[in-house]
Amino acid sequence: MTVVTGATEPTRTRARTTAGAGAQDRRHRIVQSLWIGVWLFYLSAPVTDLIRGGHSTGARLLGGLGLAAFVAWYLVLVYRTARQLPVRRVLFSVAVLSAQATVLSLALGREWLVLFVYVSIASGAALPGEFSRWTVPGATALLSATAFAVPGGDAYLTGLLIPALMGGFAMVGIRAMIRTTVELREARATVAQLAANEERLRMARDLHDLLGHSLSLITLKSELAGRMLPARPEAAARQVADIERVSRQALVDVREAVSGYRRPTLPGELAGARTALAAAGVVGDLPSELTAELAEEQESALAWSLREAVTNVVRHSGAKRCTVTLETRQTLAGPVVELAVTDDGAGGAAAPGNGLTGLTERLEAAGGTLVAGPAGKSGFRLRASVPLGSGS
Repeated sequence: MTVVTGATEPTRTRARTTAGAGAQDRRHRIVQSLWIGVWLFYLSAPVTDLIRGGHSTGARLLGGLGLAAFVAWYLVLVYRTARQLPVRRVLFSVAVLSAQATVLSLALGREWLVLFVYVSIASGAALPGEFSRWTVPGATALLSATAFAVPGGDAYLTGLLIPALMGGFAMVGIRAMIRTTVELREARATVAQLAANEERLRMARDLHDLLGHSLSLITLKSELAGRMLPARPEAAARQVADIERVSRQALVDVREAVSGYRRPTLPGELAGARTALAAAGVVGDLPSELTAELAEEQESALAWSLREAVTNVVRHSGAKRCTVTLETRQTLAGPVVELAVTDDGAGGAAAPGNGLTGLTERLEAAGGTLVAGPAGKSGFRLRASVPLGSGS
């Protein structure tokens, strides 16, 4: 049950990430709408001019249509900034807004100069920084030129220059902040996925090391019990009892490994190696005790190495004898504890696989090394070493 829960955890993580991203997108749209709505306050000047400016009916009609077209184009451009529109389309839209603002200002008067503030804001919101740093001052310069061409426009100019510049560059900063937020969100999702992948790799490595040894021992004892029946039922019963004990221990080991609590010890693995070798009919020469004092991580790495090596001897080597040595050596980098497992089996080059790959990763994490290969004309040797450290 625990394994199934762990396997579904990345899916739950992605679901939580997607839900969180949707909520953040909704908040972003609300904030964006409020920000755009605040800036629409400046349209009160041209709207008031249309109503009370003394224009003819035809001018009011054309002015209203022009203002509606300007606002609609502006809103579409600003609201679609998150879709990464092509720069050419955005530049064309900004040019259209600039032309509308210029024509309406020259035709209807100085109150319409405020439209250039929207041109500046739209260019800052919709264009990348390398373009908007030029278009915002450009829109402000066009505002200045048009203001001097409109009667009384220079009196409005001082009140519009700062909003045009500050509003435009403020939108440049907001766009950069939004882009950074999106990138951080994507990076966080990537980190979560990498962490899930690393956890799956760790669990796969642990389960391989745990079940490979236990299932090999169960298989050997099952075969031995089968050969003992029906001539030696009592001896076969003892083998079946051993199978039950190993199966129960394997279940405990798997639960502890999935929970992340299990750290094998060298004394325990030495005892298990003796049992496995004896069951396979291999003469074992193993040290009786551990004399060196090792840190927990280093002892765990050597214990996994011993388990994997003995499992390979039992399953693949066809050996008659297996020798395990554990000694402390002095090297240029300092004292190391070296574990060597040598058999007289078929030998051959080390074949890369989950077992040796997992051992290499464990030993490297503990600052150690792994060497595996033929031992002379026949046989195979696995040598694992870790730096000597104080026990935890």
